[in-house]
Amino acid sequence: MNIKTVLTAETINLNLKGSSKNEIINELLDILVAAKKIPDREAALSAVFDREQKMSTGMKHGIAIPHGKSNTIEDLVACIGISEKPVDFDSLDHEPCRIFIMTLSPIEKTGPHLQFLAEISLLFKSAEKRQEILKAESPEAIIQILSE
Repeated sequence: MNIKTVLTAETINLNLKGSSKNEIINELLDILVAAKKIPDREAALSAVFDREQKMSTGMKHGIAIPHGKSNTIEDLVACIGISEKPVDFDSLDHEPCRIFIMTLSPIEKTGPHLQFLAEISLLFKSAEKRQEILKAESPEAIIQILSE
């Protein structure tokens, strides 16, 4: 899985405005809709909220990875959003999040989904990488950081 093949400048937003989990999830979905990555926003929203109800996707170190699977998705899609203000995302470490990575994938294809989540979680174990992401001034800079 190559993150550069999944993420593009149009699927990265450095200025999320939401102040709640629901607002952030909706904003991330809007990124994917605007980039024409998902055909059915409501199905995608339902998939992500279904997953959130099972267990929060707020991880550690200020990162949340809301995700879901839908039969309206043909191939794995993803977007990244950064919030200037920390948002409570019911994280494992009880800390608010500023880095949000959303991914949606087809129900029948588990490989790419798991591979993407594993790759993202490895990348963000580095405190240095997280700081670089938060300081990035363009979507292209984020893609470069994630590709290193």
